[in-house]
Amino acid sequence: MSDGQKVFMPSQPLEPGPRYGLLSNFEPGTRTLEAGSQIAPPFKPLPVDIVLDKDVAVTLRDGVTIHVDVFRPAGAEKVPVIVAWSPYGKGQGTSASVMGIFGMVGLDNAVVSGLAKFEGPDPAYWCARGYAICNPDIRGVANSEGDSVVWDRQEGRDCYDLIEWLGVQDWCTGKVAMSGTSYLAVSQWFTAAEQPPHLAAINPWEGVSDVYRDLVLRGGMPDTGFAEQLQNNSFWGNGRREDILTEAERHPLMDDLWENKIPEFERITTPAYVVASYSNTLHTAGTFRAWRRMASEGKWLRIHNTQEWPDYYDEANTEDLRRFFDRYLKGEDNGWEQTPRVRYSLLDLHGGDRVNLPAEQFPPADVQLTKYYLDGRSRTLTTQAPSAEATAGYTVGSNPDVVSFVTRFDQETVLVGYPKAHLWVEAKGHDDMDLFVLVQKLDAYGTPLQQFTVPNQGALIQDVTERGASILRYKGSDGRLRVSMRHLDEALSTEDVPAHSFDRVEKLSAGEVVDIEIDLLPLGLTFSPGEQLRFVVSGRSLLGTMMPGNREYAADNKGQHIVHTGGERASYLQLPVKPA
Repeated sequence: MSDGQKVFMPSQPLEPGPRYGLLSNFEPGTRTLEAGSQIAPPFKPLPVDIVLDKDVAVTLRDGVTIHVDVFRPAGAEKVPVIVAWSPYGKGQGTSASVMGIFGMVGLDNAVVSGLAKFEGPDPAYWCARGYAICNPDIRGVANSEGDSVVWDRQEGRDCYDLIEWLGVQDWCTGKVAMSGTSYLAVSQWFTAAEQPPHLAAINPWEGVSDVYRDLVLRGGMPDTGFAEQLQNNSFWGNGRREDILTEAERHPLMDDLWENKIPEFERITTPAYVVASYSNTLHTAGTFRAWRRMASEGKWLRIHNTQEWPDYYDEANTEDLRRFFDRYLKGEDNGWEQTPRVRYSLLDLHGGDRVNLPAEQFPPADVQLTKYYLDGRSRTLTTQAPSAEATAGYTVGSNPDVVSFVTRFDQETVLVGYPKAHLWVEAKGHDDMDLFVLVQKLDAYGTPLQQFTVPNQGALIQDVTERGASILRYKGSDGRLRVSMRHLDEALSTEDVPAHSFDRVEKLSAGEVVDIEIDLLPLGLTFSPGEQLRFVVSGRSLLGTMMPGNREYAADNKGQHIVHTGGERASYLQLPVKPA
């Protein structure tokens, strides 16, 4: 069983410091926060009186006690409640760390009241509109008992118990929802799969959905820089925290440990409003995977063109979410069902993005999967497979250490959907290859186009995104694969999205040429006549770290990497082309 495979390490108490907020003190009791008051000067004043039930004890099925804060409108009327489940302290909203993150991305702290959990719904907004908010300190965090875990089915069972406790409180209508970004999104997949009876709707706003494939071993490579940040800077408490870095070292292949960290998507039947983007190198693959595989008949997808935090706290988007919750938590006949099942964006990287384009599915039904073949002689991409075989490659550690292929569009072209690469490759001087691929947009003069995803575009963001912090600056659709992990999972793979089993290692022998498939992040890109697309293959990470300060991954490569093209080994890039 996976529980026996888990590794734990001592945690540290949550004490005053960068992650400690004004509500982090353990102070059980009920108080009223008055309308017009501010928790601190930078934050939004409260629009209504809010009752705070602080540090309420909730006992889980195995006897572990956790503590939750509940913010609810003053008065006797029963209200539905929204849960924000994460390991970040429930009082962290006013902490220096959260205020610093808002400052880094260019968000004004006044967009929230300071009562919200990091990445969670703001009680000031929701209480004023007839909802309660529940901010838990989950298992092992702050003063809650037990040992914390990282994104697995244990969290789903724990949140099930909390939801069922909330649903029968005398102030609750019996309707419970979940909302939030990142960790708060991931926990929703696991909770909904447990099917708690009082859970009426979920709102996962960008999050991983497979810890192995998205967090610690993407493409089969042990790139754990962000996992290290998550493990070392969260889960503060009095017990132990899961040591996912040691687990990744001990379990490099997919096994029961990692299977337990994949939600049972087929059991997710709750109405869901899912929000995604093309640009979040941590969350994009997982959000789209969960959207594809979850079983909910009532599911809606919106694909935005920025970063999750400014998108989540945008006033218009919050109002849109309220329409969804009003329908499923309050039973209002507000026409939500007429909302297009998919609203997607198209980036042009010149400042003319289009958003909220309607479709019944993603990719849109008229998208045509089109093969662009690599030509190793001309270094171009063509829709006709070259008849002559050729090769192109690079020596690991040399300059250049990439090989690329370009096509120029002579008419307006729209790509929206899932790209994939099918390559014939060879390693000279080594028995394996860490390969990284990237689809870039170039202007008519060959200059790569990029786009910041956050409001701040000053010198600091310029610096940290120069060769990293890929979540904050979009440079194109990327993918990666350790070639010895190339075996495809036939049950999960589709024509446009290959999925690898990651359960075996198949090293290369001298002179062996193998064909591989690499999934790239979904994209929505427009090209004007004369603009170009560049497809890059390299043995090093082309986008760098996910966030500032992450440890950078050093690929395990030696010798030469050869890409074979044309003839019997016609490598290609498959692109989702939407007819004009």
